[in-house]
Amino acid sequence: MNYVVFDLEWNQPMKPGDEEACALPFEIIEVGAVLLNEDRQIIGEFSEIVKPNVYHRINIYTKEIVNLQMKELRKGKPFPEVMDRFMKFCGEDCIFCTWGPGDLVELQRNMKYYDLPPLSDGPFRYYDVQKMFSLEFEGHKGARALDYAVEFLNIQKSEAFHRAYGDAYYTAKIFEKITSPEILEKFSYDTYHIPQKRNEEVYASFPGYSKYISRGFRDKTEAIHDREVISSRCPVCNNRLKKCVRTFTPGGKYYLNVAVCEEHGYLKSKIRIKKTDEGTTYVVKTQRFVTEDEVAQIAGKRAHIHEVKRMKEELAKRKAGKSRQKKEENE
Repeated sequence: MNYVVFDLEWNQPMKPGDEEACALPFEIIEVGAVLLNEDRQIIGEFSEIVKPNVYHRINIYTKEIVNLQMKELRKGKPFPEVMDRFMKFCGEDCIFCTWGPGDLVELQRNMKYYDLPPLSDGPFRYYDVQKMFSLEFEGHKGARALDYAVEFLNIQKSEAFHRAYGDAYYTAKIFEKITSPEILEKFSYDTYHIPQKRNEEVYASFPGYSKYISRGFRDKTEAIHDREVISSRCPVCNNRLKKCVRTFTPGGKYYLNVAVCEEHGYLKSKIRIKKTDEGTTYVVKTQRFVTEDEVAQIAGKRAHIHEVKRMKEELAKRKAGKSRQKKEENE
């Protein structure tokens, strides 16, 4: 199996409200990649300019970052032709590596716009080198800039930043320096295409945590009432667990609960509600073991939220009562 470390540069509309932005918010204008073998040695290079088909002027923000002129872009090749060459460059047995998740999303949006065959029919594994860098060298998840990581690791600056091939090359050199077996086991999952059926849903285990990616639901209410979504299963013994802190939401963007495994301890579930480009609701749930102190903090947060909710409901009832009383007195 080979690794394809790639990077994209893209253009965007001059105004966010442009009609084309709804179908293609970012048009790819350059594709750069480095092909690595199983030992992460460079065995191939790819660099292509893409001829614009949607946006024929360079956005001011794009111009500030990317050193490309429209006259250069007009000499490029159409996106479908570039993609055909790129997929042949990748080969049949490869895993993608990127600096953050954004490039894979925009690549697939552009492929969909041109009705090209999808990379996959559902979620697939890839390496997010940006996340892995922070875990390997800083001990936590992070989103460091590429040039920061290059400086941090004293990598020789032989290529231009903010050009597709240069950024792909630097990402490959950073990836080469990640050696911890535990970090190399931590794949990310692309969810541009979600599972279509329950039996296609993703269950993945990693050192210290597990991940679940659901099929689509009509809306958030249906998702959060699904048994599998709110259930807890120990990633070690695979037993279903009883809740000690019931499911609640701190703010609407995600939900939390805590369950307990008698043998392996407390397990926190974080349930993120997401949507596809088509508006379908789906769930990404991560589960991690936590300490008793963390359980107490989560339980305290739940109790506080419910107390605030109770007080608001009580205040609303009082206001409604006063309003009715005043109306009756006026009558």
